[in-house]
Amino acid sequence: MAAPILGAETVRKKLDVQHLELGMFVAELDRPWLGTPFLFQGFEIRSEAELLELKRLCKWVSIDTADIRAGLPASRPKTAQPALQQTPIQSDAEQRVAREFLKIINQPRAEPIYTDRCEIEQEIPSAREHQAVARTLIYQILDDVRTGKNIDSISAKRVVGALAESVIRNPDALTCFIQLKNKDEYTAQHSLRVCILALAFGRHLGLDRETLEMLGTGALLHDIGKMKVPNEILNKPAALSEYEFSVMKTHVPRGVEILERMPGIPRPAIDVARCHHERYTGSGYIGGLTGDQIGFFGMIGGIVDCYDAVTSDRAYRAGMSAHAALKQMYEWRARDFHPGLVEQFIQCMGIYPIGSVVELNTGEIAVVVTMNRVRRLKPRVTLVLNANCAPYNTPVTVDLMKHKTSDGRACEIDRVLEPGVYGIDPVRFLPVIDPARLLRPSARAVTRA
Repeated sequence: MAAPILGAETVRKKLDVQHLELGMFVAELDRPWLGTPFLFQGFEIRSEAELLELKRLCKWVSIDTADIRAGLPASRPKTAQPALQQTPIQSDAEQRVAREFLKIINQPRAEPIYTDRCEIEQEIPSAREHQAVARTLIYQILDDVRTGKNIDSISAKRVVGALAESVIRNPDALTCFIQLKNKDEYTAQHSLRVCILALAFGRHLGLDRETLEMLGTGALLHDIGKMKVPNEILNKPAALSEYEFSVMKTHVPRGVEILERMPGIPRPAIDVARCHHERYTGSGYIGGLTGDQIGFFGMIGGIVDCYDAVTSDRAYRAGMSAHAALKQMYEWRARDFHPGLVEQFIQCMGIYPIGSVVELNTGEIAVVVTMNRVRRLKPRVTLVLNANCAPYNTPVTVDLMKHKTSDGRACEIDRVLEPGVYGIDPVRFLPVIDPARLLRPSARAVTRA
């Protein structure tokens, strides 16, 4: 079923693939998306290769005939930059990569190096305590940097160690907490979220406890140089000018200088701060490093820093959904990030990251609350709206590995919806929120096309 489209009379049109043209927006196929090399649902046709692939695979598709689609701008960008709806398929080699990636995502993976030691519900209280302590500490550290005081590196390492232990037990608990965002406290909260993301990613990659702590320490402190950037630039509620951006970029060497003076901060941790704005083909800053010059920790730092930045609301722009951000980063792989690490990060976060609003094949609307680390397409979800778009009085959490439709079919995710659709705030349905505090989501009048 289609998502609600506001302000458009005609939304979707079924079309024989022989009549497809460049520039059309493909919204639905006559077959499951997972059986195609198109990694994400919905894209604008931008090449003859994409036209040929659609004609080879499908007999018909549904296209959007309205410029205004849920969560998309009224006009499509006319630049050559990667767009959210652009398919990653560009060549035969790219198609093979996409098919292999689908295979990785859709099939059981090898036994993970770390296994969950407890359920997310058991880890939430500990995770809540550790993230609160870490949040207090990062505010203190940033204030100390701002005022020129010595930084308590011992406390930083101890706090990161506690966060690492929580992530090792069950990473989903702390991952839920990173959904709680305040755009007015961006630098401090961003630092903590990047730390948690780095730890979760490092766990996924199988890093040992000591290496995880080094990575997490560097991630927590990666932006401390921003405290040496003038507030009028750091907190400007608009895009920076060329001069302002040149000043902003100085936060990298300033941060590295501060970290190098701190006792007990290992060089790999400093590399997170040094290299988190470097890009794989040399387009980043400060050093214009390429490929392996960036280093393993720098590469991880760049990926998790970018992911949190593009999914966060700022004064001058709204953040992407987690699903859209992963799609964008997949398209940026090999240009901005190490391709293999980007693919591993997508596996770590899941095609449907925690907090995603999704539509099931039952027509119900749900929020992803827990990942399945083996079957990535089968997370646990909380049912929010029924098939008639009416809110459930009491949201119910179900495991898609076990949950069945009323006629006995497997319950599956059909597609991801844009943030804010149906008036749903996904944070309110995560395990970090007391269920007794849940309010019914706004029951705005919506019509399914």
